[in-house]
Amino acid sequence: MEIKYHLTEEDYLHFNLFHIKNSKTTSRALSMQRFLTPIFFLILSYILSVFLDEPFLGLFIIFFILSILWIIFYPKYFYSLIIRQVKKMIKEGRNDGLLGDHHMIMTEEEIVDSTANSETKVTWSGIEMFKEDDDYFYLYNSSVSAYILPKRALKDVEEIKNYIQSKKEDVPKR
Repeated sequence: MEIKYHLTEEDYLHFNLFHIKNSKTTSRALSMQRFLTPIFFLILSYILSVFLDEPFLGLFIIFFILSILWIIFYPKYFYSLIIRQVKKMIKEGRNDGLLGDHHMIMTEEEIVDSTANSETKVTWSGIEMFKEDDDYFYLYNSSVSAYILPKRALKDVEEIKNYIQSKKEDVPKR
């Protein structure tokens, strides 16, 4: 099976968001940051009321409102921070093998992905996970990297999905 496609910066950013949103480690970190910070805010309201000799209720209400706003808006800030960091990393160096035109060939034994100046090969047993969202297929070759297949470039999305799933079923479990 042969697929030609073009990966853009937006495609790569989308993959990173997908990965972050589906990572157990990141979910735990986000939850801790999202909910422990407001607890710190509420404790801070008590400490400030004692040291500044201000009424506790007034400070508590202010910090309680800040805590609610933090809980509501922090995930959006967190994900936008991820996007900014990934954009900076993309701009740091050459990304010819990552972004641009790709030519992927899927055989019975392996996947070969070629770009203008690089070629990678991985056997089907080297594909750790197969995931998808509405716009992409992700063939994870490690816990943090994947071949990104934009569905917009595929003629028959279901056929390719079934083919990949059949190859993953043929791979002996580790």
